[in-house]
Order: sequence, then structure tokens, then C-alpha cells
Amino acid sequence: LERNYMFILLLISNIIWISSARIIKQYDNFTRRVFFFQILPIIKLVIIQVLVAILFIFFTKEDLFTRNFILYFSIGLFFTVAIKDKLIKMFIKRQRRKGIGVRNIIIIGTGELADNFANFIKSNPVFGYKVSGFLDDIQDINNSLLLGKINDLEQIIKEKEISEVVIALPLSKADLIEDIIKKCDVNALNSYVIPDYFKFLSNKFTISLFGNFPLISIRSNPLDEMQWRFIKRLFDLTISISISILFLWWLIPIIGLLIKINSKGPIFFIQERVGKDGMIFKCTKFRTMTLKASLETNSDMPVTENDSRVTKIGSFLRKTNLDEIPQFINVLKGDMSIVGPRPHAIPFNRNYTQMVEEIRLRHRIKPGITGWAQVRGLRGDVFDFEENRQRTQKRIERDIWYIENWTFWLDIQILFETIWQIFRGKNKGN
Repeated sequence: LERNYMFILLLISNIIWISSARIIKQYDNFTRRVFFFQILPIIKLVIIQVLVAILFIFFTKEDLFTRNFILYFSIGLFFTVAIKDKLIKMFIKRQRRKGIGVRNIIIIGTGELADNFANFIKSNPVFGYKVSGFLDDIQDINNSLLLGKINDLEQIIKEKEISEVVIALPLSKADLIEDIIKKCDVNALNSYVIPDYFKFLSNKFTISLFGNFPLISIRSNPLDEMQWRFIKRLFDLTISISISILFLWWLIPIIGLLIKINSKGPIFFIQERVGKDGMIFKCTKFRTMTLKASLETNSDMPVTENDSRVTKIGSFLRKTNLDEIPQFINVLKGDMSIVGPRPHAIPFNRNYTQMVEEIRLRHRIKPGITGWAQVRGLRGDVFDFEENRQRTQKRIERDIWYIENWTFWLDIQILFETIWQIFRGKNKGN
């Protein structure tokens, strides 16, 4: 009772939790996110709570709580919230499997866009929607869920107890779309329009106002904003300088000596590669191949397992990724980042351009020592052309996804995944 003001901390903590959760959108689309991707937001919220508690205790000169309490409080809060969120998600999934809380929707249109949306809803029942059927004026379509023509909308709404309407029609039918929206308004239903140009948009498109005109940005790049570039650069410099002080000053001479003993030639392999905005820079690695092979910088022959061009010490360096260490020098120079799309050698980039037309999208940011595609297992090339084309397509798709979904926490995740894969021997350099 003598410490009643501590109840103020409880009140402040709750207000801060609600406010910060709204800011970082912790519970937006709660049931639509994989649980793993909720862990980092929970950590952010816990850190905020701990900081608030420390500041409150400091200003009130409270000596009741020790450092151990702060540690136990943060760990306990994290696991309590994580377990609570997991149990809620499990409960919601169970309820929706029973049909509880499921809303009926109807899709107007029967084209590819409508089918893709319907399949997406069916494959994600946890979202809480059920596709009752389709409406379209084109009746000669092999679709078992086709319920009638668009004019039948109001009748179907009553018969099927429709909650929401999704319009997937071409914009050339603007008058018809307007009429459908009016009917939805009359029946107090939410209506949504999937524009037929949706296929041109990335998953991270944004809508903004230019004066009074709404503009849709087809692709997003968070690193276009100066503050995020500053944070990423600060992260790069912190990691690179730390590694240089702790390891590079003694590791480079030792590895260099081993390379010299094993094979004649220079210690480093310096190759021109494609960087940010398509600019060419000199990428530095430890030399892992024979002198003759390393001089063939324009070769587009991928390195394979047991490749005769690779030296004995080079094979070890490639397996342990130690050949990539000198690229921290490129990071310090500003040519590369710790995390980003891997830089392509010019001959390889030329070949990849013929396989994937959108390859230049990956040049919007600095290349990295490791990247999202690499931790997803897409490193290196194979000899089979078709298989290599598919791998290249997937790799570049993941590079573009990384650029459009970049966050500081994603870089941290990729860095830890890279370290873990190196220890497991599953992250082979190229």
C-alpha cells in the first residue's frame, strides 16, 4: 500500500503496449500471418516495455526491483505473449474449421484473376471466408460454382446469405462495376474491387496522393528512403569494422600464406561484377582456383563439385565460405552491403538477362555478401539449361522480394540464418 504509485507503471505499460502494438501493426491481419513472423514484433514490444519500466523505476528512484527482475520480466513477458498469441491462433483455426465465424463471399467475374482469388481463399480457410460461387454474364463456362448472371446479384445475396462481394471484372466494364457497387451499398455489404491490372503489381505496391490524384506505385523499395539507407549503412560499417578488428587482421595473412604454399599466383581473386544501378565494381575474394583458371575472368562456366580448376585449399575455403571474407573490404568501401542480392560476374549477368527480363530490378540496391535467395538454398548454377533457368528465375524473384520487403530485422534474420547454415555446411559460396 505504501507503493501505490507502482500501479501507475501498470497503467502506463498497458497504454504503451496498446499504442506501440498499433504502430508496428502487431495484430493487423493477425490470422493471415505465419506465427514465425510475429516473433520479431513481439520482441520489439517487449523491449519497449522493458525500457518503459527501467525509465519509470529510475525517475521514481524505486529500489524494489533489481536487474534480475528486469531480466525475468522481459523473458516472462515474451513467452507469455508468444504462447497467448499461438493459443489464440489455434483457437481461431479450430473454430473456423467448424464453420464458426466464416463469412460467405461471392465473386463477380470468372476470368483468371477471379479463379486465382477463389483458389487462394480455398487454400487459406483460416482467413474465415468461404466462396459461395461466381456470377458472370458469360454462361458457357465450365465452372460448377457459377450461380447465374450479374443481374441475379441481389437475389443470390439473400439466398446465399452473402456477407461480402469481390468484383474481378476488367476496368472496361466500369459502368457495370459502378452498378454492382451501388447494389452492395443498398444491401449494406462490403464490396471490393480487384483491378484487372493487378497482375502487373508487386506484392508491395503502394497507393499515394499526388495532389488530388491517387497514384499506384507498382513496386516498393524501402531503401529509397534516406533514413533506412543510413541505418543499413551503419549496420554494414558496424559489422565490417568489428570483423576487421577481430578477425581480418590475422586471418587474411594466414589464409594468404596457405594459398601461396598450395598454388602459385596472387592471394586475392579480383573480378568485375555488377553492382547498384548496374555500375561495375571490383569484387574481392580469396583465390580458390588455379592461376590459369582464375585469369579466365570472362568464363561463364559454373564451378561444380570436385572441379579440377579448384585448388585443395580453395576447396576448403569454398566449403567454409572463407573465400568470401575479403568482401568485407568491399562493404567498407561502399560497393557492397552485408545483406543483399549476390553480385553477378559480367558474363553470368549477361546470360541471366536472357533468362529473366526483370533482372535489372535487383540492381536497385547494393549487392550483398549473403542474401535472401542464398539462405533459401538458391546458390550457384547447374549445367542443365532448363533447370538452371528455373533456378535463376527463382533466385531473382527472391532478390526482388527482399528489396521490396526490406526491414532491418530481415537483415538480422538473414545474417543469423547464414551463420547457422555455414556451421551446418549448407551454405556453399559461388
